[in-house]
Amino acid sequence: MRRQLVILAGGKGTRVQERLGDLPKPMIAIGGKPLLEHQLELARRHGFREILILAAHRAEAITAYFGDGHRWGIEVATRVETVPLGTAGAVLGAFPLLAERFVVMYGDTMLNVDLDRFAEAHRQSGADATLFLHPNDHPLDSDLVEADADGWIQAFHSRPHPPGACYQNLVNAALYAIEKSALEAWVVPERASDFGKDLFPAMLQRGQRLLGYRSPEYIKDIGAPDRHDRICEEYSAGVVQRSSWGTPQPAVFLDRDGTLNIEIDGVTAPDQVRLLAGVPAAVRDLNRCGYRAVVVTNQPVVAKGRCTAVDVQQVHNRLEMLLGQEGAYLDRIYYCPHHPEAGFPGERAELKIQCACRKPGIGMIERATQELAIDRSRSWLIGDSPRDIQTAANAGLKSILLRTGSGGSDQRYPAVPDFIFDTLARAVQFILQQQTA
Repeated sequence: MRRQLVILAGGKGTRVQERLGDLPKPMIAIGGKPLLEHQLELARRHGFREILILAAHRAEAITAYFGDGHRWGIEVATRVETVPLGTAGAVLGAFPLLAERFVVMYGDTMLNVDLDRFAEAHRQSGADATLFLHPNDHPLDSDLVEADADGWIQAFHSRPHPPGACYQNLVNAALYAIEKSALEAWVVPERASDFGKDLFPAMLQRGQRLLGYRSPEYIKDIGAPDRHDRICEEYSAGVVQRSSWGTPQPAVFLDRDGTLNIEIDGVTAPDQVRLLAGVPAAVRDLNRCGYRAVVVTNQPVVAKGRCTAVDVQQVHNRLEMLLGQEGAYLDRIYYCPHHPEAGFPGERAELKIQCACRKPGIGMIERATQELAIDRSRSWLIGDSPRDIQTAANAGLKSILLRTGSGGSDQRYPAVPDFIFDTLARAVQFILQQQTA
């Protein structure tokens, strides 16, 4: 089957015009060459040799630079849009040129994604379309996606979001794998439409299957000067290059209650989530220094019947939104709903089991290691209880005990922490100092 990449390259780049001059947005420079050139090189590395560029504003600058693509060992064809049709409208307008299965990339995103792995996950899923999803540090002004535990998309939440809304910090990152046959019903000549706001919600309503593909790989848009500056800095520092799936990264595993938020007798509702002082800044520092920030938390309140899995998701949505308000995000949240002891009113018998995921078991850490490409030899676990420290010892992680929350008062586990600090902020500062020492 043809391996085709479609790049939407029609943007004017109004907000970054001072850096573009008269060039189209995808030609903005990063590391001394156009963003679009980075994208073509990425496509070639992952086996995509057929590139269809959908251009508009100053398309001649793109064709003059890239030609037919032979200098990059690929075949480039450029289609020029005369009437602005939006992201989906542009692709639908090129329907006769599309392969039976193709990948769509936006020309204003810098990324280092294993496109072959992404396309193969889509193929194996049987989805009509697969969307690359990730958390980011500005979810409140991003289009968000709601997905179930298996990754199937349930809803889209376009910005602006209602005040106080609690959604998953799952951002539509503007990278898609799509079956051409799934688009046939939507091909209407000269109709403008957008993927995130129009086409994908309509497909979902029609009953078509959309999958969310979650990955920690690097993907960011250059929509504003400050974002362009940050991408250039991260490219120069090697952050972009190190983010590929084949390069495992260090992580800081974080307990939840007593470490990130105020400890109470079981958080069961979103309005009970109160972040501890300094937590957003500490998580933000991890985000910006190349560490995965991963929550691993025991939540026996589910097994005890005090709340449902839906309640836990709402709590985690609230946690993510509070962090997002301060420019921080969590790469993933894992929780164990089990509890081994019976005898609680309203308990759920099917969750009253001995499991591998309940800390100090390491099931959640093992799962995160696989799903987030984590190098455990360079990773840490931070928590407020000896149970967390024992988990770290069992998983081969360096450990930090915080004096927040229970502050290590539970003495049921023999493991000794490598370090002890008063706050998460101080613990993270110490970890980052070790990184540069």
